[in-house]
Amino acid sequence: MRDLDLTSLRLFVSVCETRNIARAAELHHIVASAISKRLLLLEETVGNKLIERHRRGVQPTAAGEILLEHARLMLAGADRVARDMAAYGTGIKGQVRVLASVSSIAEFLPDDIAAFLQLPAHRDIRIDIEEALSRDLVRGLREGLAPVGVCWDAADLEGLATRPYRHDHLAIIAHPAHPIARFKRCAFAQTLDFEHVGLPASTAVHTMLGRAAAIIGKPISYRAVVSTFDASMRCVRANLGIAVVPREVADPVAASLGIRVLPLSDAWAKRRFALCFRDESRLSPAARLLVGHLEGLERARRAPA
Repeated sequence: MRDLDLTSLRLFVSVCETRNIARAAELHHIVASAISKRLLLLEETVGNKLIERHRRGVQPTAAGEILLEHARLMLAGADRVARDMAAYGTGIKGQVRVLASVSSIAEFLPDDIAAFLQLPAHRDIRIDIEEALSRDLVRGLREGLAPVGVCWDAADLEGLATRPYRHDHLAIIAHPAHPIARFKRCAFAQTLDFEHVGLPASTAVHTMLGRAAAIIGKPISYRAVVSTFDASMRCVRANLGIAVVPREVADPVAASLGIRVLPLSDAWAKRRFALCFRDESRLSPAARLLVGHLEGLERARRAPA
């Protein structure tokens, strides 16, 4: 098979997304016949029919769906190469892309990376942080979409190298008028008689709480599902239910929001985070410096006073 042409792949993706060759041609400022010719050459290259034409437009075949998935990854990689090379043109001598969980970004990672970048030796390094669900984060590292990840260490990290980094403690947040607010701390089992405000089913916190509830033998009743900890706290302020969030996120704003924070007494409520990557020997010098810095912060926190 001949080498795949990125321009043809980009046009193929555009046709699949718009379901219309003419519309894709407008978006790329070329004539529709040029796209059709590109698609025919692409089909010859891969040896499979890639799109089917219907009265309402076009759609990818089964082979086209497979190529579409690979094409998106290839184009994303090409775009990152272009951005990284452009960064060197502006004087940045090192760039590290970090995939990070919602909790790590909400709690401590931005401050730790800011401290790293403020060191004179790191003035020519740029760090890009991208938020990702744990499962997508791990897949991204395995596929080489980013060199470094930060997530809860209970994620499936098989095949990745890890280093210890930070920890947090999950807590219940409640409106002061809520019955559970009279406690100073509580067990998760005590919360299952009340309605919760939860995060989406795809998040690690939702999965962990579901498992804990299953062990107890009682379901979690969700009155609302929101996408961020901030939204959870605002729902609790409105007394729509209680929510599980990291204490490190809730404590700084609890007073201003007028909500109560009750640490969970369950052993699993103390979470450990990990720095993860495929292979330390394959990290760029800038990525190796960042991992060493973040790991060093954790060692310093653990050292006796």
